[in-house]
Amino acid sequence: MSKRALVLTIVVLLAAVAPATVAADAQDGSAYAGSHVTFDATGDALVDYSVDGQTVMESVRVQSQSDAESSLGVGASVSASAVTDIVGAALSLDTSVKTAATVQSESGATLRAHDNGHGSLVVSADDEAQYVEVGLGGEASADQSSDDRLVVTTANGTEQAYVVAGEGNVTLNDEGNVTAALERDSRLVVRSYPNERSSDDEEQERMIANGTAAASVYLLQDGEEAVTDTVDYGQDTTVEVSERSANRVNMTVSRAESEGKVVIVSASEAAFDAADDVEVSVDGEAAAEASSYAELRRAANGESDGSRYMVTQSSSAEAAADVAIAVDHFSERDVTMSSGSDSTTDGANEDDGSTSAIGPGFGILAALSALAGVVGVRVWNEN
Repeated sequence: MSKRALVLTIVVLLAAVAPATVAADAQDGSAYAGSHVTFDATGDALVDYSVDGQTVMESVRVQSQSDAESSLGVGASVSASAVTDIVGAALSLDTSVKTAATVQSESGATLRAHDNGHGSLVVSADDEAQYVEVGLGGEASADQSSDDRLVVTTANGTEQAYVVAGEGNVTLNDEGNVTAALERDSRLVVRSYPNERSSDDEEQERMIANGTAAASVYLLQDGEEAVTDTVDYGQDTTVEVSERSANRVNMTVSRAESEGKVVIVSASEAAFDAADDVEVSVDGEAAAEASSYAELRRAANGESDGSRYMVTQSSSAEAAADVAIAVDHFSERDVTMSSGSDSTTDGANEDDGSTSAIGPGFGILAALSALAGVVGVRVWNEN
């Protein structure tokens, strides 16, 4: 092959591939498709929010309480059950990473979808009180546990827990859909249970609602890569996983306030060997194992001698165990979870929340460019 023919071939190949990959990236600009969660952010709603192939929310709309009340012609004292058919504020898919997608609402709210076994969706009111209306898209039954907790069984049998973390309430409205009223800085947490919702799940939901649980950390495995997803239930707690292996996890948990909190670690069987005895230490000191959630709450409230932890079987589709760790006080604590022989770690590949510079399809383009370059050099040298 002549040099001129080779150059023309490379140009044609790259020109053919590049537009297709760019078009695919643009077409997917409002959609998210993860291992568990898929949805589309179109106009004023999230639509067809699915977990493990089952649509659990037909639509999710968010609007500031002031604008919604003005549009509906109701007063500020209206019951959440009477708030129906709200006109949602415009949404835009802001960022998406391996384990989560963030959607911004013009009402000032933030919606974050987490690609974990619970398909967690967190709606944060941020600086302005918000209404959230979830269209269930079919017959559904509901169990109102309290003003801040609602359990829904959808038409396909999936159970969902709607939990308000902070100030607000959630209920089944007059149209048979879910309405949540969130005060500023409060959050609506939606967890789906495609398999079965257990009594341990109920306890976790209760801790989220009353502020005892600050975050959930999901230890996942994506092929050969270890990935981590953190679901925050408040604004003042951060969890950073610094080291991971099949037998050991190191985390740094930071809080602006000094009061203790519970961090729930949900570990998949592929990511962490929870079959052996699990041990937890906080700042190098061994934490005692708790025998009940009441013990965990006492430890988080500083009413016990040190931190506590409890291991339970997880109902998540891919998690083998949940480890609830009650840290007795803050501001910054180093938490280590280990099991079995505690083998040497290779480091963690935690999703840092940043977006990749290479979008869908661009991997093919890069590979083709590299291959073309290698072939070009070889032919050039031969000539």
